[in-house]
Amino acid sequence: MPISIDRFEDGPEDALDITQGTQPHRILQFLAEHSDEAFTQTEIHERTGIKRGSVGAVLSRLETRDLVRHRGRYWAIAEDDRLASYATQHAASSASTTDDYYGEE
Repeated sequence: MPISIDRFEDGPEDALDITQGTQPHRILQFLAEHSDEAFTQTEIHERTGIKRGSVGAVLSRLETRDLVRHRGRYWAIAEDDRLASYATQHAASSASTTDDYYGEE
């Protein structure tokens, strides 16, 4: 989907442009929800349902953008201000969808 040239020219360069539902979004969402842990590619595959062969490629692209970090076989969410707001926004969104609007029975 094209965007206006004004948005292209004036948009913030540091914006986190990850489309919801994509593999990068799903991996970032998973890692943001578990920001106090690090995972192997196999564990990320098993927990997200993304094909094992795709996980490595997605993680490499995310690492290039400084959105994830790794040490040895383990991967974790990066320490980045954009990701802090992303995680906060996701947590708020998740909480609003699980609120009990009708009260307990």
